[in-house]
Amino acid sequence: MPETVLTNTFHVDTTPEAVFEHLTTPENYVGLSPIVIAVRDVDRSSPGVIRYTAVERFRFLGFITHDNPIKVELFTEGLSLYGEVRSPGNIRMGYRFDLSPDGKRTRIEDRLDLRAPWFLLRYAAGEARKVQLARGRILAERLAPAESAS
Repeated sequence: MPETVLTNTFHVDTTPEAVFEHLTTPENYVGLSPIVIAVRDVDRSSPGVIRYTAVERFRFLGFITHDNPIKVELFTEGLSLYGEVRSPGNIRMGYRFDLSPDGKRTRIEDRLDLRAPWFLLRYAAGEARKVQLARGRILAERLAPAESAS
């Protein structure tokens, strides 16, 4: 099956632990990924593993919508999170977030390994890239320190 790798490195103005906590809470992916509209069936019964179903909403021609349930497995190792997403259409995406301190900020290396049938790969990669870039911006906004009132 054809595959492609997408990477993005960005910084967030908070600690790696705060970013880790945010990214290991499945409900936080609603809105963090612009196409994720719901998270359900969260299973934390195995140490270091979180399984859940996320629902992605795709829009076609501006008004046709398709809700796509995806199975997500999230594993933790130190300040890294990784796992795999299984989507209908035989689309598989491995993902990895490596967090490291960078002064008072956190450096996040976001990697997606996408596999899909040849006729879906370009579309899936385009959507995954949009989500990946938005995720960096949204995470930075969500975790920005609050401005102190003067």
